[in-house]
Parts: sequence; C-alpha cells; structure tokens
Amino acid sequence: MTARSWSDVAQRVTQGYEISRKEALEILREPDERVLDLLSAAFIIRRKYFGTKMKLNMIVNAKSGICPEDCFYCSQSAISDATIEKYPLLSKETILAGAQEAQRRKAGTYCIVMSGRRPSDREVEQVADAVREIRSTSDLKICCCLGFLSPEHADKLADAGVHRYNHNLNTSRENYENICTTHTYADRVDTVDRVKDVGISPCSGVIFGMGETDEGRVDMAFSLKALGAESIPCNFLNPIEGTLLAGRRELTPNMCLKILAMIRFVNPSKEIRIAGGREVNLRSLQPLGLYVANSIFVGDYLTTEGQLPEADWKMIQDLGFEIEESAL
Repeated sequence: MTARSWSDVAQRVTQGYEISRKEALEILREPDERVLDLLSAAFIIRRKYFGTKMKLNMIVNAKSGICPEDCFYCSQSAISDATIEKYPLLSKETILAGAQEAQRRKAGTYCIVMSGRRPSDREVEQVADAVREIRSTSDLKICCCLGFLSPEHADKLADAGVHRYNHNLNTSRENYENICTTHTYADRVDTVDRVKDVGISPCSGVIFGMGETDEGRVDMAFSLKALGAESIPCNFLNPIEGTLLAGRRELTPNMCLKILAMIRFVNPSKEIRIAGGREVNLRSLQPLGLYVANSIFVGDYLTTEGQLPEADWKMIQDLGFEIEESAL
C-alpha cells in the first residue's frame, strides 16, 4: 500500500479541507519512522496561520491544594497524598508581582489559576480587582482558570477584562469516569459554553496518557473543534507520586509528536500549546513539537517544575523562530 502524502493533505487543509476521523486515526497509527513526514506536513498548516512565531504563557498557582474534587491525576485533589504546598488565594500584590515576572519571561499571556471546584464571591472579586490593575498597567493577555463558574461570576470576570478562560475537557467523554467521579464531562462543557456566552475566549484542552484509546484521542480533538476552543493546551501526563495515576507511563516522545500533529490537522487555525508534562514526555524531542504547536508554557507549572525560561528562549531561537511577546 502506498503511504499517504500528509503534505498533500496539509495543503488541502490550508485551503479549507476538514480531515475525517478516519484520517485523524491514521495519523496516530503511522509508524514512528514517518514522524518527520507528519511534522513537516503539520508545519505547513502551522506556518499558514502562525508563521514561525511562538507564544509564551506563564502560570501563577494562585491557590494551591484544598480541593474537594477527586481527579485521579491531580496532586491538588482531595484524594492525593502528593507532597505539595497548600495555601489559600494569594494576595493581590503577589498576583500583580506574578504579572511582572511574566513580562520578564517574555510571556504574552498571564494565567491566573486556582484549585477548587468553584471560586467564592470573595475570590472572584479579588481576582477581578487584580485583573483590572494588570490590564491598566500592561498589555498582557489575561487567562483565568478558577473552576466551574456561575453566570454572575462569568460576568464579573468579563467586566474586569479577562481575555480568556481555561477549563479543560481533560479526557474523552467515554474515559471520564476513569479519571474523576466528583463531576462529569458535561459539567466541563457547560463551563466552557458559559464563558463563551459572556464574550470570553474559550481555552480548553486535554491530558493525554490517562488510559484513553487512540479513538478517544481523536474524539478529544473533534470535541474541542465542536466546542470552539480557541486555545488548546495539550498536556501529557506527568504521573506524580501520591496520585492514583502515579507510575503510569503510556506515552513515548514519538507518540506525543503524532498526537500534536493530529490535533493541528483537526484544529488548523487554533492556538495549540504544549503544556504540562512537556519536559518529561517529549524529553530531547521537545524542539520538534514546536513545528506543530505555536505556544508553550514558560517556567513552572502548578505543582511541577518546568525548564528554565532561558532554555525555552534558546530552543525557540535555535529553531529560527520568534517569540511573540504581545499576545493581544
């Protein structure tokens, strides 16, 4: 059988063609020796919409632990025995200092993240107050990730000037009960729809390597497309000691690259970010992922360490790419 020319398919995608689920599954099942062919093809699409520019995002873990949910992968969950810092919402001054650090790291987007099922009225007011000040003193794009939102809280965040709201689907609908029992996949979809309703850009992604099938991975890509996610963080499970998924390692660097290529083919014009688990799953192949994704997190994640910002800057420079310091 003649191998499919993914470059030809990519050219068609740049002209409006939408690949099928069957084609998406084929991408994941290509042999490892064809990974470079896939990346070259995916780069045709990435270059069409984003050139060689890279967006950097920085996270502040604004509230850590103290979460009632039982997400099996999460070190901050109620059932986790992981050794992490636990603290209530950071002060406004600390959140503002984080915004300054984001600029020092050349990040265009500053992500304010809180643990917990949903924020309280006081927490939303405190975050909104910080966002208003950041907006008045910088050109950072502000993304919040605070859990499930009421319509009133969504309105307050929109009024404060939040540009984007992150709420990940995390896994496929069929696999959801295998990673969490305290809320549902539908709950997550509802929150993404809620922020869209108030005019906030939806950011939603997934965590690969949690027992999902190849078909499930394709389902995630098409679900994010149907949801209208404008920014798609692709996390690869970092199995943290003390969580129920500790010790689970299902991914190879080549599989991670195939997953990224598949996501790009399905969501050609969307911001695709290589997120948590980048360093431990892609390892020495990290730079190759940037031929597909146009965004990464710079610095540390929520409770795990990332590589130094300077290493990311150098990686981008070595590829001949350019950091897009303003995300607006």
